[in-house]
Amino acid sequence: MTETSEAAGTESPYAHTNRLINETSPYLLQHAHNPVNWYPWGEEALRKAREEDKPILLSVGYSACHWCHVMERESFENERIAGVMNQHFVSIKVDREERPDIDGIYMQAVQAITRQGGWPMTVFLTPDGRPFYGGTYFPPQDRQYGRQTVKGFQSILLAVAQLYAEQRTDVEEQAEQLATFLRQKSDAPLRSMGTLAALDGVSLEQLADAGRELVGDFDEMYGGFGQAPKFPNTMSLEFLLRLHLHRQRGEITAATGRPELEIIETSLKSMAHGGIYDQLGGGFHRYSVDAEWLVPHFEKMLYDNALLSRVYLHTFLVTGETFYRRVTTQTLDYVVREMTSPEGGFYSTQDADSEGEEGKFFLWTPAEVEAVLPARDAQLFMLYYDVTQRGNFEDKNILHVSKKLAVVAESAGVSEEELKKALQHGREALFAAREKRVKPARDEKVLSAWNGLMLLSFAEAARYLQRADYLQVARRNAEFLLSKLAPNGRLLRTYKDGHAHLNGYLEDYLFLADGLLALYEADLDARWFSEARRLVDEAIAFFADEENGGFFDTGTDHEALLNRPKDIMDNATPAGNSVAAEVLLRLAAWTGETGYRQRADGYLRSLTELMVKYPQSFAHVLGALDFALSPAREIAIVGDSQQPATQSLLTVVNSRYLPNSVLAAALPGAVAAQTIPLLADRPLKDGQPSAYICQNFACQAPVTSADALASLL
Repeated sequence: MTETSEAAGTESPYAHTNRLINETSPYLLQHAHNPVNWYPWGEEALRKAREEDKPILLSVGYSACHWCHVMERESFENERIAGVMNQHFVSIKVDREERPDIDGIYMQAVQAITRQGGWPMTVFLTPDGRPFYGGTYFPPQDRQYGRQTVKGFQSILLAVAQLYAEQRTDVEEQAEQLATFLRQKSDAPLRSMGTLAALDGVSLEQLADAGRELVGDFDEMYGGFGQAPKFPNTMSLEFLLRLHLHRQRGEITAATGRPELEIIETSLKSMAHGGIYDQLGGGFHRYSVDAEWLVPHFEKMLYDNALLSRVYLHTFLVTGETFYRRVTTQTLDYVVREMTSPEGGFYSTQDADSEGEEGKFFLWTPAEVEAVLPARDAQLFMLYYDVTQRGNFEDKNILHVSKKLAVVAESAGVSEEELKKALQHGREALFAAREKRVKPARDEKVLSAWNGLMLLSFAEAARYLQRADYLQVARRNAEFLLSKLAPNGRLLRTYKDGHAHLNGYLEDYLFLADGLLALYEADLDARWFSEARRLVDEAIAFFADEENGGFFDTGTDHEALLNRPKDIMDNATPAGNSVAAEVLLRLAAWTGETGYRQRADGYLRSLTELMVKYPQSFAHVLGALDFALSPAREIAIVGDSQQPATQSLLTVVNSRYLPNSVLAAALPGAVAAQTIPLLADRPLKDGQPSAYICQNFACQAPVTSADALASLL
């Protein structure tokens, strides 16, 4: 039975209230009034399963997940189904964004059982946590699809309960097989995965082999990789941008089959013109269900917008094309407007649904457009954004751009400037009208890892676009994270409503450290560098696998789970190990500490052959490999950063995309020069602000003019 609905002497309007009412996760709180007797993951639930010898029903999802909401409405709010769950199982609900360890472990089990995965995830466990059956979304009752009957959730619950009661030996055998499989995956030593004795034998040309694999999967018509459903794959595009830079400098000559920059630009323009991009408010939806980027899953994730804003920014730096800068700033402005807390943290997600309908907030009919805009402006707007009576999604329209501006202007008989003016007015007016609609729900928990990704994006945009407002956003975020999520040193995972909890994972430490290093390069305040280095040193102490190489995802002080996960593949976000490799290399360049470099090289050496063969699964760590193989530039600028002569040197550096470089700057003898070894013993040349370009701390003669510095870069 669920707990009483009374709290503090006040009768609740809800018929049921379960233990999730005490959680901070919006996803868990959404289920707090289900008739299911939900428990959060923890010792209370696990002890109950052991004492009553009941199987555990583990349900994992997240707030912005459309099908998670569907399964809740259909099954978890159903009194009869809830009764079956309460009678036969100990039911545990987990927010995958708070607990990526639990999600990762049991998703591997579901994929082994069903050969597919996704959310909501439903896994049945023995009382000691070993999985023996699972799946994703289940309809509430049996459904007939042609001649095939798909078992409903209620039928599955009863079948599993009967199996557990009557065929316990079979259940134990299946559970032990899956548990052994999961332990072996976690325990596999990284050093056994590769045959390279050292990175010295790897050439930059081998990176072109990885590029060739990506080119083979490129969609020539719509950009991106593969077919529907289609994800942005930003890390693959970032890697290709690195290859393009090497090719420009003549450092890579091996052909990949298609120019890297063509792949990048085709993909980025197709996405920004598609329905996956919010044409009115900026920001990207999760992914496209079709190949042409038209119909998205409408949820917006913080991490997607962090990664996408960066790749558009970097492409702007390489091409100088203002289109990419505009998408970058619109995306970051969306985050400031919609996803930033008053305290400075970044929220996690926005739902796909509003008023119970997927995408409703973002859709338009011709009549709705005509009600907002003057007739001529409405006509031009609908022509450009392809708004029709037929619609392109459930009889309504997802705004997207399918024709070039010049083509639309010619067909409408107006000048391009006139069309631009009408479109700008139309976007502003429709955005204002849309603001009056019921907005999708927002998951307002603040996650350290995802905030680190977005901190990195704002810091880089502030630096490269000279945006003081973005720098202020980045500083506030860094202050918030360090004060609220690491108040006693140990970084925590999640924060909401004044409460931070759950020990941070590897990705929390490394993503935040990466963001802080970028913030240091943006404002040259050595405090950020010191905090980043502290986080990395703590991560080594908590997470390093000294026996097998790399890092575990959970710390030495983490609860014991079925295994200790160690993710090495880049997915929707980079693996913690991938970011660790890059951050260690960058710290080695700033500090000269060989220990950082040795850890990174050891990890990269073990995976080089694998990542070159499967670049889509290792795209971010391929960037770290590029850093390790390239002649990295250590840039030290000495001088007062407020003086015009020093600023001119900084401008030369900050107007270029130099991914394999680090920047440090300070006055000679300043505290930063003692904190950052790259700045030590770097005097002014002839009393003038000076720039040193170094490699492995061996520096060329300092230069004092912007032109001379540009020639060295």
